[in-house]
Amino acid sequence: MAVALLCSQTPLDAELGHTLLWRGDVERVSASRLEEARMMAVAAKPDLVLVDRDLPWCERLVLGLREDAKTRGVSIAILARGDLDPAEVVLLEAGANAILRLPPGADWDERLHGLMNVPARQDARFAVRFDVETLAGPGGSAFHGTALNVSRSGLLLESPVPLRVGDDLRLSLLLPEAVEPVTGAGRVVREAGAGRCGVAFGPLDAPGQERIQAFVESLGGAAAPGL
Repeated sequence: MAVALLCSQTPLDAELGHTLLWRGDVERVSASRLEEARMMAVAAKPDLVLVDRDLPWCERLVLGLREDAKTRGVSIAILARGDLDPAEVVLLEAGANAILRLPPGADWDERLHGLMNVPARQDARFAVRFDVETLAGPGGSAFHGTALNVSRSGLLLESPVPLRVGDDLRLSLLLPEAVEPVTGAGRVVREAGAGRCGVAFGPLDAPGQERIQAFVESLGGAAAPGL
């Protein structure tokens, strides 16, 4: 059974009651205080933590969950009302996976499903810029983007095309100073602010994985924020 931790000081039943979070195969636990949220994030082992953006301790909770080895891999979604707030960008940089805007839209269940299955972010990532061509994206369209950081398992993509968690991509990555691109599959696993998303590598065409690993190992230096 999937577990969702709801962090809010107001009841969410009326707003979220028709989403998959209220299905019989999803267990819901709640917290209204910071220490309670931290405790439940460890004890309940949630697949997804949903945090009200307007909580005064929202950013502290996100940072704390990412710093704790016991909760580092959990998916975190921010519940936000109204228009985009600069605080949301700060929360994404702190480690939140996505912003879910209230009231829930028609795409919520798809996004929730993707978030509750999002891979843990464990690899060190390094700041770098290189071209990314998506040979096929949503609807079979192709476009060019830019990698902003990279790890052995994925990259942070700046895209001119709106992408959502769960979108499958066919990638062509032209690494710096390389002649031939690395090609293979990718999947969007995290929204990271306007025009940016985390992409996890799927199977890469040989010897793509070895080339990515060698490139990451050559970078050295300080790791960049995760996808």
